[in-house]
Amino acid sequence: MRILVVEDDAQTAAYLLRGLSESGHVVDIADDGDAGLGMALEGIYDALIVDRRLPGLDGIELIKAVRARQLRVPILMLSAQASTTDKVQGLQAGCDDYLAKPYAFAEVLARLDALLRGRDPVAGSSRQLQVGELQLDCATRTAVRQGRVIALQHREALLLEKLMRHSGQVVTRDMLLDSAWDYDFDPNDNVIDKHIHRLRRKLDEGFAYSLIKTIPGAGYSFQVAPAQG
Repeated sequence: MRILVVEDDAQTAAYLLRGLSESGHVVDIADDGDAGLGMALEGIYDALIVDRRLPGLDGIELIKAVRARQLRVPILMLSAQASTTDKVQGLQAGCDDYLAKPYAFAEVLARLDALLRGRDPVAGSSRQLQVGELQLDCATRTAVRQGRVIALQHREALLLEKLMRHSGQVVTRDMLLDSAWDYDFDPNDNVIDKHIHRLRRKLDEGFAYSLIKTIPGAGYSFQVAPAQG
């Protein structure tokens, strides 16, 4: 999953970046509300984590602006303001959950997973996917195909997760790039193709057909069964 953290405190932002990255997410950081809104409106994020007190546009106004654009991305608000009134204001602005500081990272992750699970189009929890004969544990980066356990690297797991969540659909190279690399990454021409090649080799070894189909001129598609004809 790709997460945007809007947090002006560098220490807190680094804490969230480290924990979320170690949990298998791709994380981008914005350190003020105006930058955060601009990034959020690109529509590439699976969830937002927003601090309430921000330079420029504050967290409440940022969330209102996101919701005014009809962007339904899950939003977790973090705040040192913990009264019932503060929480109600955050929820009324459009955040999906509100967590008061200080907090344990385990609770941030649990609440984030709950928000993601609530919008997950694939059966199972947000961190456990199954499409056809393939299972993917996003947290441990482990896939299982017909009983064979397949260990994946970090970006391989992120790419596979994106493909599985859009099973049967065309996933463009830009979509794959957004799912597995940071905001300021400058890719070379074939970085996606190289990673997909390695991922295919791992998933398809010993099987009669490939789970990932190349769509010429468009991208890739996860296939539940081999194409007929």
